[in-house]
Amino acid sequence: MKPLDPATYQRHALHANDRIWVEKNCYIDIWIEVLHALELDPVAMLPFVLALDFEGDQWTFFKPPHEELYDLYGVDVKELNVWRPLAEHVVSHLADGKLISTEADAFYLPDTAGTDYQRQHTKTTIVIREFDPERRRLGYFHNAGYYALDGDDFVHLFRVGAAPDPTFMPLYAEFIRVDRLVRRSVDDLRQRSRDLLKRHLARRPSDNPVARFGRRFGDDLPQIAGEGLAFYHAWAFATVRQLGAAFELLSIHLSWFGDESLGPAATAFAQLSQLAKAFLLKAARAVNAKRALDAAPMFDEMAAAWQLGMNTLAERL
Repeated sequence: MKPLDPATYQRHALHANDRIWVEKNCYIDIWIEVLHALELDPVAMLPFVLALDFEGDQWTFFKPPHEELYDLYGVDVKELNVWRPLAEHVVSHLADGKLISTEADAFYLPDTAGTDYQRQHTKTTIVIREFDPERRRLGYFHNAGYYALDGDDFVHLFRVGAAPDPTFMPLYAEFIRVDRLVRRSVDDLRQRSRDLLKRHLARRPSDNPVARFGRRFGDDLPQIAGEGLAFYHAWAFATVRQLGAAFELLSIHLSWFGDESLGPAATAFAQLSQLAKAFLLKAARAVNAKRALDAAPMFDEMAAAWQLGMNTLAERL
């Protein structure tokens, strides 16, 4: 991977400001940017979002399967056994040419200024690319870009100088091996992605999950409205954002094939994503104003778009 400068880093087009959902979720976002920085095409990894489902109180928190990252790009991801301070592992593995993915507290991540930074302790995931314990500086991928932090943020994030605490549970971490990268042709990537698309199509929900989501929203709305905006935003991230962001990615992925027969599915999923964004804003206004919301027509439209897209793919693939 080439040296990276947070000040000049150019994010991938999947994170462009004109996307419906600029940020998706912390895990898919870091993989978009890590692959981009490795000069690989992250659009090829996206078939897995096809199997997204409504899980009752959330939509699937969608993450790229590690075996597919290896099959497509030769990127090998393994769990890191954090048996000593994380900083020591980071120094060791980065020296071997690996990257480190780890859970982190967004309270100490300056790129979350305006949301979590210095405001609330929230679990997220970052990928560490640069680590300088002497200067107390960190270069890391997070959300839609590549950033740096230093000073007290570094100290708190890695518990530098903290007294031993038997109650402290190490954060989950992974190491990412990039010494076996495979740079495939566009045609090869498209064929492999198309095969993955067929596999994940077979794993799609057996009924319409958007319709199930609509029914659950009707039941949950009194609680959501009663709890207020903070609760709503947490609920919306777990539900509407995952739905909308995933299907925007799927629409982009289908268009990437350059196959006109997949066009109706790409259009349907883009519509679903746009409707989810419109619903997110409309529901927020209703919760803030504590007024009733008849969301059934919007859910009917979203459910119809999901069904049309899935039916089209079942016919074409």
